[in-house]
Amino acid sequence: MPFPDLQSFIAELERQGELRRVTVEVDPQYEVAELVQRVIRQDGPALLFERVKGADFPLVMNLFGSTRRIEIALGRHPEEIGRELIELVQQLNPPTLTRLWAMRGRLARARFMRPAHVSSAPVQEVVEAPRLDRLPNLWSWPRDAGPFITFGPTLTEHPRTRARNFGLYRLQVFDAATTGMHWQSMKGGRGHHFEAERAHQPLEAAVVLGGDPVTMLSAILPLPEDMDELSCAGYVRGAPTRFVRARTIALDVPANAEFILEGTVPPDVRRLEGPFGDHYGHYSEAEMFPVFNVRTVTRRRKPVYPGAVVGKPPQEDKWIGIAAGEIVGPLIRVINPSIRDLSASADAVFHNLLVVAMVERHPKEALKVALNLLGTGQLSLTKVTVLVREDVPVRSFPAMLRELWYRFDATDRMLLLPIAPLDTLDYTSYELHVGSKLVLDATGPARTSDAPPTAVSDPAAFDRRITGHKVLDGGFVVVAVKEQPREVLAGLVKWDGLGPVRFVAAVSDDVDLDDESSTVWGIFTRFEHDLRAAGIHRRQAGVRRADRHRRNLEAGLSAAGDDAGGYHQARGPAVGGVLRGRAGEARAGALVAGIYRCGPFNLSPQASRGLRHRGGMAAALST
Repeated sequence: MPFPDLQSFIAELERQGELRRVTVEVDPQYEVAELVQRVIRQDGPALLFERVKGADFPLVMNLFGSTRRIEIALGRHPEEIGRELIELVQQLNPPTLTRLWAMRGRLARARFMRPAHVSSAPVQEVVEAPRLDRLPNLWSWPRDAGPFITFGPTLTEHPRTRARNFGLYRLQVFDAATTGMHWQSMKGGRGHHFEAERAHQPLEAAVVLGGDPVTMLSAILPLPEDMDELSCAGYVRGAPTRFVRARTIALDVPANAEFILEGTVPPDVRRLEGPFGDHYGHYSEAEMFPVFNVRTVTRRRKPVYPGAVVGKPPQEDKWIGIAAGEIVGPLIRVINPSIRDLSASADAVFHNLLVVAMVERHPKEALKVALNLLGTGQLSLTKVTVLVREDVPVRSFPAMLRELWYRFDATDRMLLLPIAPLDTLDYTSYELHVGSKLVLDATGPARTSDAPPTAVSDPAAFDRRITGHKVLDGGFVVVAVKEQPREVLAGLVKWDGLGPVRFVAAVSDDVDLDDESSTVWGIFTRFEHDLRAAGIHRRQAGVRRADRHRRNLEAGLSAAGDDAGGYHQARGPAVGGVLRGRAGEARAGALVAGIYRCGPFNLSPQASRGLRHRGGMAAALST
């Protein structure tokens, strides 16, 4: 049976040993985020903080931070939902009586896409003036501009068509009744606000905190803009989404939520929002964004506030993003029948690396598929697209690199788009929302039968600014550099010590080259192709590079964040700062040790002294 609300889901997680209670008081500034991140990195449970300093309500975190909890939330593995959806579409094309009868169970489930409306609801048990400062809002990183609401999906309607959108955006809390509205590029809420501003009207909006787990997860589904996420939630749940009319705005809101923040986003009003420690593992800079004016808060009598930590992966959103891809991803085959599978890399924060397995039935069909994907919904924000043959496992980074070695040639199997839509959170380009895209085609015949190199001469002997290197599968070389990575790379791609290597990437020395996830993150979240690619051999005005045959280096990619140069400065001083120095580190170590009943973390002497002053944290945890 589907969960009716967040608190029933919490109770089931606790029953199955997937949630632990923290009964000591915790500080939402830094401490909670540090604790939750440590738990996530140990594949730990959801956490219910019963006492949050300065707040009137308990806080639940890491609800969806494992495959197991995602399955509990959905009632099955997300892959099953994805297979069911694509099979339903395929079996009904064309519909026949035999097929309709065979699919009758799944078709009957579609009736739950129609919402149910009620006249009273638990989320309206209390109606009060906004006091956002009494919510357990998170302040996760030292350079964050303040506390943020991090798991409050926003519900809006198109001003003319009344089409509904339910999307997740961060909300910086400015005061007791005002937040920022960080609507990102290519997102539905931003589109609705655009239409409202054209008509010089405020846009009504409702921020939904909590709800049943399917409702909460539906906010991140990458659906077409006019497709209702909450209707889709009804299909996935197997029960209709229940709505109640809001008290002060003309919107229907989820009846089973914990809190609803009712208000408006006025036209032509902007306020400086951020910096904010973001998914990319860097601070996104302060920018002007719309403002959300809260009129009224409705809530349950005893609500639980949901939150999420945002920062360098892995975080809770890793498992949420993977689940979203498994549910929606298969549907891309409806308009791209040559695609067999695709995967957006969680290690590259999804938008930065998309691997597509396909069969090329026509000359240059791979290019057509890539351009189609780059024009489809949120896939339009993809930064690097790699196309491989149909039998290549798209979730294997080493397999992708091997395909690039054997089948990629930059002279005729690479496309660089210098100007295109870019994720709002991407800090690497000169201009907000705009950057370049790279398509690498490895679907064609093999270009070499030679095995890729497994070792190279030590690059540090060539340049002392290099602190380490790693030869990955496919002879892909990654070097860590301390400073001036572009200058290092420009020399490195001309160095004979690399032998037949075809790719070399420079990353900053905070990247762990022995860890695949860290390496993928370091390469793909930190470079802007059109600004930072060196030695890419491509046709320009019909002329091939004369040294193509002299050296087979096809790309040198600078992804080192410490030599940001002009573009970080152009975007603002906060851009690109690595998330370090969390103030809650010491005390969180004791809390985590208590949760797991294991030895303490290796803390510095200063941190250990701090723990002795706080005293008894681990013992105070609920068991």
